[in-house]
Amino acid sequence: MARPTLGLLQGTVDVLILRTLSWTSMHGYGIARWISDRSEGALSVEDAALYQALHRLERKGLVDSEWGMSEKNHRAKYYTITPTGRHQLQTEVAQLREYMGVLFRVLDPA
Repeated sequence: MARPTLGLLQGTVDVLILRTLSWTSMHGYGIARWISDRSEGALSVEDAALYQALHRLERKGLVDSEWGMSEKNHRAKYYTITPTGRHQLQTEVAQLREYMGVLFRVLDPA
């Protein structure tokens, strides 16, 4: 039976994209596929949300982009995390871990 897709919490798309790009440069489809594969299909980023987030991250200077050729020999825009983006990723991951720790203390009181 297929695993149900979870809804993404507001604000997590950016950090998921930055985390994905921390491994290597990728085009949009590759980013969406990596997130889905890594989460075993539980997380899915819709195209519109993905590209809105990529453009937002680019405007903020957290990612850069350049045109290249995809694995299927199609023209594709490849995104790369910037040093500022890596710093932002570290900050956001720390904040998410702190938030999740507090959330679990409330949900699972000892």
